[in-house]
Amino acid sequence: MGLREEIMSLSADSVGQMLRRRVAETPDKLAFMYPDGKAEGPNTWSALTWRESNEIIDKLGAGLLARGVKYEDRVAICSSTRVEWIFMDLAIAVAAGATTTVYPNTASGDVHYIVSDSGSSVFVAENAEQLAKVLDTPDFAEQIHTIVVIDGTGVTFDDRIISYDKLMELGEAHLKEKPDALDESIASTNHDTLSTLIYTSGTTGRPKGVRLNHLSWVYEGAATKYLEIIGPDELQFLWLPLSHVFGKALIAAQLDYGFASAVDGRIDKIVQGLGEVHPTFMCGAPRIFEKVRAAVLTSSTGVKGKIARWAFSVGYRSIDDRLAGRPLKGALAVQYKIADKLVFSKLKERLGGQMKFMISGSAKLSPQIQKWFYGAGILIVEGYGATETSAIAAVDLPADPHFGTVGAIVPGVESKLADDGELLLRGPIITPGYHNLPDQTAEAIDDDGWYHTGDIAEIAPTGHVKITDRKKDLFKTSGGKFVAPQKVEGAIQANIPYVSQSIAVGEGRKYVAALIVLDPVMLQKWADKRELGNLSYAELSQRPEIRASIEKWMSRVNERLEKWETVKQFAILDHELTVENAGVTANMKVRRGAVTDKYADVVDTLYPRED
Repeated sequence: MGLREEIMSLSADSVGQMLRRRVAETPDKLAFMYPDGKAEGPNTWSALTWRESNEIIDKLGAGLLARGVKYEDRVAICSSTRVEWIFMDLAIAVAAGATTTVYPNTASGDVHYIVSDSGSSVFVAENAEQLAKVLDTPDFAEQIHTIVVIDGTGVTFDDRIISYDKLMELGEAHLKEKPDALDESIASTNHDTLSTLIYTSGTTGRPKGVRLNHLSWVYEGAATKYLEIIGPDELQFLWLPLSHVFGKALIAAQLDYGFASAVDGRIDKIVQGLGEVHPTFMCGAPRIFEKVRAAVLTSSTGVKGKIARWAFSVGYRSIDDRLAGRPLKGALAVQYKIADKLVFSKLKERLGGQMKFMISGSAKLSPQIQKWFYGAGILIVEGYGATETSAIAAVDLPADPHFGTVGAIVPGVESKLADDGELLLRGPIITPGYHNLPDQTAEAIDDDGWYHTGDIAEIAPTGHVKITDRKKDLFKTSGGKFVAPQKVEGAIQANIPYVSQSIAVGEGRKYVAALIVLDPVMLQKWADKRELGNLSYAELSQRPEIRASIEKWMSRVNERLEKWETVKQFAILDHELTVENAGVTANMKVRRGAVTDKYADVVDTLYPRED
């Protein structure tokens, strides 16, 4: 029996069966925690066991059946991350439907496109704001026969628009009439049944619906469990957007592993939540870790700043020994103990005090960020994947981290490099294709079943994968040197605490330059310290002191780049990149082409004409 076959033998037939297995194995074990959601003050967290969670999911699932949901019918969820999102998603699975994901910050036009393209007949809205995005379209009156609203504040309900609690009431009544209804719907699903339509926000054009069958999630769950990345007794802090494939994969992993999750998608409440529930692991995007580092670097001034810099220098010197499993000796051991007491312990406390490791995904993480945290005794490993690979195609193991890599390919998944270095993948986690887009499916998946990731990679003899850049983003300077912009941007964001986004440019130019976007929170802190808090973001961003500070930090960035990659010029934009101004996608990825086109005149100023 091969490795893939072994993992397949361990996997369930469907997501619904995964849930049933979990409830049968650990019915009274903690499954989910969630806050009361108040805006100010400490949260009160409620807890649910797997048995209690399943009772809610069954009522919701039966409610969907009562409202006419049938095999593979699409149910769209437009909500931020909250426990009800997870329950609705699993309810759709046990009802044999298919979840269509919609980011809550998606503009009405794209919501209309996603709902129409997916053919969703039920729409789950978080609140009145999300409800309005479908009510303003008369064409949906026939297509969407049911709208379920989670938070009904300010909502007028009728036969078509019902509350989350009402859906449970309908489900409870349906189960009394047909006790075996959900068992029958679960039995009707298998590996080839459509489970999820995830619409990638895309950096160009309309969102694409990626079709993921039940096989995607049951294999992800079984494969990551096989790797023993997470223990069954861990507590996850889950804040990632569940409309993103990374968040969805974590639900599958939780069903197979049986660990618990504290769920709160309010980004401004992450630090508070960590201190309240004390999780043992958390997944996040690189920007979260960059912001934590930036906050430490900019808040430590004077004597405290000197102590912090000394502590992290000690941390850096400890890395090799600690990665090799060697105990620290002599003066370094004493210094590290002091650094931990004075600085590192406080950082760990901000993360809840019990954090064993964190996993970074959805974008490239700078090894410098990893080493900075690891020096302080906090491990971050990196994973890799795409919506088309059901999220996790590779992951670095906490038990044997290899900084600068995304770990090895998930067991049972084949990989190879094309002649140009593009990473190709084939296996159970790969999408069967894009919804209603046969031509684009053929472009992404060749006749032999290989998915072309679009990422340039290197594979070490150990099997560890290093992603260097997006194939389509590589550019060549007029001197003939190829530049990977993500490497340059990663160095900028890892080393300049005030920067939230950057776009490296230089196609056909003599050198590399960059557009810089400043973090509004960090910028405001800078302003408040200098009694400039009354100035606007636009005014602050163009202050000569800010530019001088960025120039100073940029010299540190350039020390970490090859000569032809160094940033010779930069411009600071006077506003943030948002979904509204088309600067970023719904999942906050920069629309590189759109931004460089929009600011072409600004880019031109970075390359003054020469005689």
